[in-house]
Amino acid sequence: MAAEASDATGRAAHPPADAVPRRALGRSGVEITPLGLGGAAIAGLYSPVDEESAAATIEAAWDAGIRYFDTAPHYGLGVSERRLGAVLRTKSRTQYVISTKVGRLLEPYEGGGSDMANGFAVPATHRRVWNFSADGVRRSLEESLTRLGLDRIDLALLHDPDDHGEQAFHEAYPELERLRSEGMVGAIGAGMNQTAMLTRFLIDSDVDAVLCAGRYTLLEQPALAELLPSAADRGKSVIIGGVLNSGLLANPTPGATYNYSAAPGELLERALRMREITEAYGVPLRGAALHFPFGHPAVASVLTGARSAAEVRDAATLLNAPVPTDVWDRLRGAALLPRHVPVPEAR
Repeated sequence: MAAEASDATGRAAHPPADAVPRRALGRSGVEITPLGLGGAAIAGLYSPVDEESAAATIEAAWDAGIRYFDTAPHYGLGVSERRLGAVLRTKSRTQYVISTKVGRLLEPYEGGGSDMANGFAVPATHRRVWNFSADGVRRSLEESLTRLGLDRIDLALLHDPDDHGEQAFHEAYPELERLRSEGMVGAIGAGMNQTAMLTRFLIDSDVDAVLCAGRYTLLEQPALAELLPSAADRGKSVIIGGVLNSGLLANPTPGATYNYSAAPGELLERALRMREITEAYGVPLRGAALHFPFGHPAVASVLTGARSAAEVRDAATLLNAPVPTDVWDRLRGAALLPRHVPVPEAR
């Protein structure tokens, strides 16, 4: 992403549409920016985020040149979709790409209380109901379009079909193909926290892309065994989420989280050693973590789960700053990064 000028207020000026770099999602014709905004945090993931702060985060992402936004009904029981839609409807529809997900329908719930049991600090106005049927997929996307206030979805992803694999392949996926042929969605795929089923989608279906969360990071690279080569061999794309391993690579301190739980001591120690090396070259660990996935040619974008304008500006600034080759060499030399793992070329 290119550096941008600032206006008289010090706020980043909006870059021209043709100045924002983009990468194609497979052969779909849908193109996304290297940095995307993940929409879970702005929907109150783990702690509340008010409407004003969420809107400011989305606007800051836009100002930073981000034109790819990822959301899901699951995120805050539809709050993420509504908040993203409210801001993006003020932008040119041809300039941005939005992805949402299917697999969980939202059913009204009048029992009250909070949704914190599912990780979101929002009122429990609905219940999630797993549904990977063809009718469920179509209904889910229609309801997402209503919440977003849009007339089409650029990328539709099957969301966490881990325990619903057969229905996802035999009912949900064919419906996504139909929706793509109808023009209701531009590209299709799946998003998961594992690699095996995502690899199966890449090999056994005509998905355009997959979203792999947490399985291709500085700390761990299981996606390199089969998923990434399968995507590259077939001209398909991979979006990387969870690049900070749910916080450990953002700030490796006692109490830091990994996979949404307290980080094991050995992983914390490893992250601390990594930070010592990256910071010796003036690179924050989170900066190296954002750059790392782009060493593989199948990676089209990484998602930042920013919950504030400051966090999204930080991510964009870090991705604009080059990481010296010596950083990767030192990490390899210290046995903190396997030597066969590809790393980004110096810019």
